[in-house]
Amino acid sequence: MADKGKNSKPGAAAGPAPAPAAAATAPGAAPPPGDKPEEKTEEKKKSEQSKDEVGTRKGCRRYKWEFKDSNREFWVMGYAEVKLISLGCLIGSLIMFTGTTVHPLLTLIITMELSIFTFFIIIYTFAIQRYMPFILWPISDLLNDLFSSTFLVGAAVFAVKTRQTMPMHYIYGVILIGVAALFALIDVCLQKKHFKGKKVKRHVLIPPGKDKQGEKPKEGEKPGEAGKGRAGVPPPPLPPPAKGGKK
Repeated sequence: MADKGKNSKPGAAAGPAPAPAAAATAPGAAPPPGDKPEEKTEEKKKSEQSKDEVGTRKGCRRYKWEFKDSNREFWVMGYAEVKLISLGCLIGSLIMFTGTTVHPLLTLIITMELSIFTFFIIIYTFAIQRYMPFILWPISDLLNDLFSSTFLVGAAVFAVKTRQTMPMHYIYGVILIGVAALFALIDVCLQKKHFKGKKVKRHVLIPPGKDKQGEKPKEGEKPGEAGKGRAGVPPPPLPPPAKGGKK
């Protein structure tokens, strides 16, 4: 009896063991709502984007980056300063010519160059050129500087030859035209520095999908099978042989 009492005590003290399956979650159960690994990876990608490239930025975030990068390049490399000096010289020449009689061709050239310089300043300031890559903006700016310098030099020579007597305001206006032409030539030299170390972007004017037509077939693939995946349409069946043919 004593042995039975001794043996019954540890059995009574031992309770039911906790089920291990209750603590562990089922393998097919969904993760808690607070933990979303996909969103975390996307946020990391957005935060880890380099400041020197557009990356995967879209919408307002892309425009902010393009706006800052365009203005940084426009002001740091000296394009903005040169254009603003030329613009100020042309405005000053128009002011100097207000009190004297001037040939209308001279005022036409000055106002034309004023509008062109203002156009390029607005384009580069608001980063509009970044959204129109089909226009070669550096080349167009370079050609504009060449043409504007020649036009302004010709306008200064024309202004001197058309007047026999030149008052001081007229002389100051002609000098300002010459200074504007000089800074346009300086802008040409700055544009040459812009082309150094730049690679030409190929297939800029080709619409999407056209460049795939000239692709070569891969290794182990027949030339006729290169475009089967893109076409998606099986070739038409061959016509049956004509009756009465030779056996």
